[in-house]
Amino acid sequence: MRREYLPSSALQTWADLNGIHLHGIKVGQTSSRRGLGVIITTESVKGPATVMIVPSHLILSLENVWIYAKSDPHLRDVLAAVGEYSQTARGAILIFLLMQITHSALAGSDNIGVSNPLTEYVKFLPAKVPLPTFWSDEERALAVGTSLEAALDSKLKSLDREFTHLHDSTASIGWCQKHWWDVGSTALSLDDWKQVDAMYRSRALDLPGTGHAMVPYVDMANHASGDDTTALYDTDTDGNAILALREGKTLKPGDEVSITYGDDKGACEMLFSYGFIEGTMTSAGELFLDLDIPDDDPLKLAKKAVSKAAPGFKLFLKENSIRWEGDFIWLVCVNEEDGLDFRLLQTIDGEKELKIYWKEEELLDISKLRSFLQEERSWNVFQLRAIATLQGRVEQQLLALERSRDSIDALELEADYITSSCRVIIRLRELEEKLMLQAYEEFEEKKSELLKSTVVQEYLGGGATDKDGSPEDDFS
Repeated sequence: MRREYLPSSALQTWADLNGIHLHGIKVGQTSSRRGLGVIITTESVKGPATVMIVPSHLILSLENVWIYAKSDPHLRDVLAAVGEYSQTARGAILIFLLMQITHSALAGSDNIGVSNPLTEYVKFLPAKVPLPTFWSDEERALAVGTSLEAALDSKLKSLDREFTHLHDSTASIGWCQKHWWDVGSTALSLDDWKQVDAMYRSRALDLPGTGHAMVPYVDMANHASGDDTTALYDTDTDGNAILALREGKTLKPGDEVSITYGDDKGACEMLFSYGFIEGTMTSAGELFLDLDIPDDDPLKLAKKAVSKAAPGFKLFLKENSIRWEGDFIWLVCVNEEDGLDFRLLQTIDGEKELKIYWKEEELLDISKLRSFLQEERSWNVFQLRAIATLQGRVEQQLLALERSRDSIDALELEADYITSSCRVIIRLRELEEKLMLQAYEEFEEKKSELLKSTVVQEYLGGGATDKDGSPEDDFS
């Protein structure tokens, strides 16, 4: 769908007309080569001075989308048609953004939608957002072996499902069929849906008291982490969004006002959501690897049926050491002979329900399984199984990264054609490989430590064995 754009030079006028209070700042070109940003324009400003106040009605939130819908029957049509999807902040905001683009594209012809202050603001948003969902096949091939590969594949499938749902839900609405789905210059495409998704993901803030929302002008501030973050966003007692310099920070004219998009976000998440990796990052920080239950596990189907835990685990760096989180791993590592049990029970309304038990005690929440295992004498055995499984999965990912190295070698032969996206993918590969190699080594050390345990020695020496008499588990 055709989009209209406004130059950034007109943003100040838009802000003044809509009651945004700016104190010694403006949006302009930064000195750090990061394009547009929020910069100091007058005399030095010292924290915790408030430099921006955005009226509550300009905050693009779930609540405000529905308020705008009261006076916009076309917006209301779509929100109602997509059902529960419009009850989420992301769903409602994406539809709202799409409606503003539609309204502008059809200006002067059919009167679709109602103009509001945010209709003009959407015109200031960039035509291209460098997120992985817009990468070419060649660029996506470079991500093979990284944790981004699975995340991106899942995201693209999700966007396709959402777009199909939007089509199927609104095709019976006359104006939607005419302007969105009939072949023509204003017909919607999956790329349009990717665009509004990118607008939201790259600009949404977790605003205190409001939740996930887009805040005009605040979202023009660039990211900086740690002590380099110069300002914080918040909500005042009237529900307005405010931006204030951090205590102890003093900025002079020309300095950039920066916010954090999340200091605890790893390299993959930063690239996935914002299209870049911060230059100061020396580690991937964290990554998520998926995990499946082995096919030879007789309880595989039952485990999958009851588990609500994410099927994988998160690796992360804390105090220069590897840590990991994941409730699913414990479900993978125990079985019937250990004390795990499943029962199909009949509810009071006659329905069948699968229940999971640990040694006769019902597990109402899979996240509690670890605490049950910790109380067992065989806790070190369970830990050893978990560490061996984690190490095996990390090794598998490292091998996938190595096998895809040919695409990097081929790219380096054509250095003149390397895009900025290619460079950031290569950096992600390096950071994640470094993190996984450290994880592999630390898991090996932990495995060696656990193998010295008396309980583990007893288990491996004369405990559970397979048919040929050798230990059931191989921890080599």
